[in-house]
Amino acid sequence: MDERLARARTELLIVQLRRGDAGAFGDLVEIWERRLFYYVRRIVRQEEDAWDVVQETWLKIHAGVLRLRDLSAFPAWMYRIARHTAISLLRKEQRCELLAEEDSRQEAMAASDLAPFSADEAELVHWGLDQLPLPQREALTLFFLEGFPVSEIADITRVSGGTVKSRLHYGKRKL
Repeated sequence: MDERLARARTELLIVQLRRGDAGAFGDLVEIWERRLFYYVRRIVRQEEDAWDVVQETWLKIHAGVLRLRDLSAFPAWMYRIARHTAISLLRKEQRCELLAEEDSRQEAMAASDLAPFSADEAELVHWGLDQLPLPQREALTLFFLEGFPVSEIADITRVSGGTVKSRLHYGKRKL
């Protein structure tokens, strides 16, 4: 589904939920679950853990979606919930990687460094992503594979835009 169409459909479904249409939530899950699972899988690495995180994320979304003020912010809000849920799981299992902030000198990055990977390199990219530290893996996944702009990645991960750019730059270099 086209990104703009998915976002518009999402806003419509949230409005329907607010009007009492319980079936709209299932449609919302259908639109986003595959992409959400893919993102979570990049964080937790184990498929069964990823499904647990996705399920818990949907429960949290169901409980809070009616309080969401800006309907267009739903994707970033959803990914932020998924991120927090996945990080909580990692912490519980004593597997959480350090989320250390990069040196402020590393925050400068040229816009040309943000060129997307070709489809032919997809398998190699996925393997390479698994080798990166979580902050870089997450930034690259959200930017290149999920199509979020730097500003929304900053909102999802709760870091500055400069830090996101730094993570993209150094993650891409390592890749």
